[in-house]
Amino acid sequence: MKKITIAIDGFSSTGKSTLAKQLAKELEYIYVDTGAMYRAVTLYAMENGMVTEKGIDKEALIAALDDIELKFVFNPNVGFAEMYLNGKNVEKQIRSLEVSRNVSPISEVREVRSKLVALQQEMGKEKGIVMDGRDIGTVVFPDAELKVFMTASPEKRAVRRYKELLDRGEDVNYEDILENVQKRDYIDSHREVSPLTKAKDAIEFDNSDLGLVQQFERIYEHALRIINN
Repeated sequence: MKKITIAIDGFSSTGKSTLAKQLAKELEYIYVDTGAMYRAVTLYAMENGMVTEKGIDKEALIAALDDIELKFVFNPNVGFAEMYLNGKNVEKQIRSLEVSRNVSPISEVREVRSKLVALQQEMGKEKGIVMDGRDIGTVVFPDAELKVFMTASPEKRAVRRYKELLDRGEDVNYEDILENVQKRDYIDSHREVSPLTKAKDAIEFDNSDLGLVQQFERIYEHALRIINN
């Protein structure tokens, strides 16, 4: 069976990672969560005083990029690879609302994107990979055999994110999360470097009112048609 590259892009909290993990598991492909990579860089910047009320200290962040080591390590207990920052498991820390508030401005930094895109392209050289993010089908893998662009209403996405954070024990409220979702949408779609856009040959998938099983089955069928063609 031939191997392909599957690129999943879309807005925050549209279930990109959930779908990507399911596809990777079913196809026995490698799964890469590029959002976790940007979140890890954001966490590093926050922990090292590069994120303040005045904004991002871009010069300090750019100077420190060579000191940032990112690695995915498979955890058999959860069934997927977790993000390690400089040898430390930061999977839980990078999912916080505080990191979410700062990840879009960090992702705008050209040098950050250049470093991470190069890492992502290296990971996918042999195909047999499912990667999700914001610019996978447009920048990282423009020749991917299957491209999916996921969307849903901001309100539905905010509810999903709210429930997710509550389950993790965080003290959050819906209004703050909805504001964060809308702000990230704007920044991601309007940034100068690699803005969030739908690739011309991507399948657009609105899952505002679609269950996880239905969503997976539809995209999985697309993948199989391409693989078996």
